[in-house]
Amino acid sequence: MSAVVNATGLRKAYRNKLALDGTSFEIPAGRIVGLIGPNGAGKTTALKAMLGLIPFEGRMSVLGRDPRTARDELMREVCFIADVAVLPRWLRVREAIEFVAGVHPRFDRARCERFLAGTKLEPQMKVRELSKGMIVQLHLALVMAIDARLLVLDEPTLGLDILYRKQFYQRLLEDYFDEERTILITTHQVEEVEHILTDVMFIRDGKIVLDSGMEQVGERFTEVLVAEGRLEEARRLQPIDERAQAFGKTVMLFDGVPRDRLAPLGEARTPGLADLFVATMKGTYE
Repeated sequence: MSAVVNATGLRKAYRNKLALDGTSFEIPAGRIVGLIGPNGAGKTTALKAMLGLIPFEGRMSVLGRDPRTARDELMREVCFIADVAVLPRWLRVREAIEFVAGVHPRFDRARCERFLAGTKLEPQMKVRELSKGMIVQLHLALVMAIDARLLVLDEPTLGLDILYRKQFYQRLLEDYFDEERTILITTHQVEEVEHILTDVMFIRDGKIVLDSGMEQVGERFTEVLVAEGRLEEARRLQPIDERAQAFGKTVMLFDGVPRDRLAPLGEARTPGLADLFVATMKGTYE
């Protein structure tokens, strides 16, 4: 299946800082991709480039179009939820539905109303009366009712409590995603999206430092709780990270070392995405 997004050599500078530094990546169709990185790594700049919101150097194709020259056409097949509410505070829920129905040819009003039926939102409520969680529910209902091929989510659950966050991703999986759609998520809540991702990209200092399917991540990386007396032997295999645990235990992370070589050193397991992210980003905040 052809790529939904194909980027080669993206470069974007703000004053003297490079937000994107020769960034290249590809997003296949029908995938849920996590774009994960620390603040200032280039996540939002990459999204803005995809959406045609900023000029940039390099080559970018989104659904076969250059977002710099075909943005209006592209936006008929792309939906975007930003990390901040963009709905006017005076707007009522029913007016938001009417507005989107009037401007987007692929909006399904009945589908939107079905999503809202499972919430506490009422048609006459104004945005200023809603909690942040309720605003996100409204925004999600509006977006999920559009038959888009690409959904872009920039920190979509920022500031929400854990219940709303779990409900958000559950609804995304159950009510929206299928093999015809692609979802791109940026988030700091790594543990909460790990179970829904099919692919992950780590970005650091404007460069993609990891680009992999989740299954390949499990095959490539191994975490070992190193047994007492095996530390030096383990270090000779050149772990990419080492950290101390309680009771004097040491955990090492290995990249590409066969598990049968690591098994004698201690308990071997697949690392969580959060631990892999922390190991990859070490030194970023120093």
